[in-house]
Amino acid sequence: MIFQLEEDIVFPDPRLGEEDGLLAVGGDLSEERLLLAYSYGIFPWFSFRDWSQPAWYCPLQRFVIFPDEIHISHSMRTLMNKKTYRVTFNRDFDGVIAGCSQVNGRYDQQGAWLGEEIMKAYRHLNRQGYATSVEVWNSDGELAGGLYGVVMGDCFIGESMFSREPNTSKLALIHLAKFMQRIGGKLIDCQLETPHLKSMGGRFISYEEYLEILNPGALAALDCPSRGES
Repeated sequence: MIFQLEEDIVFPDPRLGEEDGLLAVGGDLSEERLLLAYSYGIFPWFSFRDWSQPAWYCPLQRFVIFPDEIHISHSMRTLMNKKTYRVTFNRDFDGVIAGCSQVNGRYDQQGAWLGEEIMKAYRHLNRQGYATSVEVWNSDGELAGGLYGVVMGDCFIGESMFSREPNTSKLALIHLAKFMQRIGGKLIDCQLETPHLKSMGGRFISYEEYLEILNPGALAALDCPSRGES
């Protein structure tokens, strides 16, 4: 079932959505709606040229990386030991999200989803402290790659990553996982499976397990009869 969202900032029970994870359309990209969505594992994902309103997804099989399970290949260890790149956190969020939107002609491709409206929404979340970026800089001080996502408690919900030079997005992910290990972070949500994320330790868990880590107690709220109605 696909729900139509109206002005009220509520979401239906994600377990009532479509098999591919599509749950709802409509609403807006306000801070309040986005934070509610992410607290239940829901995220906006839609072609900004083809959709007149946001589409909201919540896959029930979640592809995640547990920070302690990050796999660092021999080639990546070699790259890290060379210290060719410098990695920072939240130094250039605008540069990272622009890179994710534009690298390799992404912005002009059919189905591109990182348009101006959604980038504006994530920039706002960053200014409010809810979204952060990881930057990878080359020896010339240029942004060579990175990633960004939304922070919910002890979890990081990855939104997009990019590389202008080989393996720089992987380097950003490794540094993110190592940072989360140090601070007790519990989960990196990859949202969608890709071969390179799988090679780095990504695996599927159920929505119930995911939500218990992300937002303890939320399952009980979803089981209330009023949830899921729109």
